[in-house]
Amino acid sequence: MRHSAPALRLTSLQAPNADPFCSRLAWYLGNALGRPVHFVDDEPWQVRERLFDDGAVDVAWMCGLPYARRRDRQPPTVELLVAPVMAQARYEGCPVYFTDVVVRADSSVNALPDLRGTRWAYNEPSSHSGYWLPRYELGRAGHVSGFFGTVVEAGSHEAALGLLLRGEIDGTALDSTVLEALGDERPELMQEVRIIVTWGPSPIPPWVVATHVDDATRQLLRNALTSMHLDPVGREVLGDVETTRFAEVEDADYDSIRRMAREAEGVKL
Repeated sequence: MRHSAPALRLTSLQAPNADPFCSRLAWYLGNALGRPVHFVDDEPWQVRERLFDDGAVDVAWMCGLPYARRRDRQPPTVELLVAPVMAQARYEGCPVYFTDVVVRADSSVNALPDLRGTRWAYNEPSSHSGYWLPRYELGRAGHVSGFFGTVVEAGSHEAALGLLLRGEIDGTALDSTVLEALGDERPELMQEVRIIVTWGPSPIPPWVVATHVDDATRQLLRNALTSMHLDPVGREVLGDVETTRFAEVEDADYDSIRRMAREAEGVKL
């Protein structure tokens, strides 16, 4: 009787370095649910996002603001499943993350005001950590009409970091979990960059399920994810990305992201 149910399709809209974990997660969920779970990784994230919106993908790991915008549609097109709780002490056992503003280690920049008029990159325009939160923070500081000299869209946090390391930009804002994961892969990286300011915490990018998926399957997915840390195999999979567990979250948890995006409207990088 196993695998008699139709396959579920899962994808990630996070940085590319999350893909190996997501592939293992799909494998784990397939075993836990007793049905095939396929990880869609053969397209760039922009195509994956369209596939999710078109109903060709059932489950996605996406940034909090894209989630909130889809949830606010009438009718809503997504429902929260869970959010990761990262292992490092700075997260205090909560489903949150930070935005780290980084420069090259040899840069003369020591604080955000030193970046006025310099070269900046953001990952992509739906990102809370890379795009909307910097606009919100600049607005709070009174910089609403354009703070940086030049601004480029890199396409991902990893790509923005690459521009920084090559000296093509002077600063960027990175999802703290992405920076930490890249630092684990390349320990020398943390000697090449320097964090000058940290913003947050913010509610962490959640795993979401499309509303076309039936209620019973949604709950089975939620149960499997929230109990992963109780299973030795599940703990091993979570440990690959320094995650202690998946936590249940509520839509209201993402209201702060909605508010910051509203307040950032009209603020130019």
